[in-house]
Amino acid sequence: MRIDKLLANMGYGTRKDVKKLLKSGGVHVNGETIKEGKKHINTDSDLVTVYGEEVEYKPYIYLMLNKPQGVISATEDLEHETVIDLLLYEHAMYEPFPVGRLDKDTEGFLLITNDGQFSHALMSPKKHVPKTYIATVKGMVTDVDVQRFKEGVTLDDGYVTKPGELKVIEQGPVSEIELTITEGKYHQVKRMFEAVEKKVLTLKRTKIGKLTLDPELELGTYRELRQEEIDLILSRD
Repeated sequence: MRIDKLLANMGYGTRKDVKKLLKSGGVHVNGETIKEGKKHINTDSDLVTVYGEEVEYKPYIYLMLNKPQGVISATEDLEHETVIDLLLYEHAMYEPFPVGRLDKDTEGFLLITNDGQFSHALMSPKKHVPKTYIATVKGMVTDVDVQRFKEGVTLDDGYVTKPGELKVIEQGPVSEIELTITEGKYHQVKRMFEAVEKKVLTLKRTKIGKLTLDPELELGTYRELRQEEIDLILSRD
């Protein structure tokens, strides 16, 4: 990779900014001063520093966000705050995007990355990656509902969902439930409960694949995933 492209990718400014930086003599590769942007480097073995500070090359980022209500799952929007607006520049500069979506009024676990292959591996319908939600539901959720979800319910457009694993946490006029599904149809959880004549009041995603939302993440905050977490979320064992 050319040194000017590396520096631009790692947030050291525009091509013009990087050119000035190189001309200033502040960029070194393995201790050698580099002033030409066309210099090629090995990102795996060469040590690049800018005024003594090591440049750590990362082609991809993987973020776990605890999305709050009122924020939309998009990269940009003229009217609403987006999940990308919640990121620091050091992460936003990678031009990441949300993996899938959570509705505006839904909270919880949202993955953000710039790795298209990773996103496809999670979002492809053929992968059947499970996603788990906690919800409060207006109405008494019963064993009959549990069985209907297990068999798949017919949505308002005639689509029959794949089996969902419904667990009743607290039963009453307003029930608390946990639901795991392997699809991501538009407003699917809400529409599944509408199909059994109940209404979702609050909804939070808590788990994607085998990875659970970090309980220490407050609403609106995020952190980078560790490598073992990335491996876990892609695991099919």
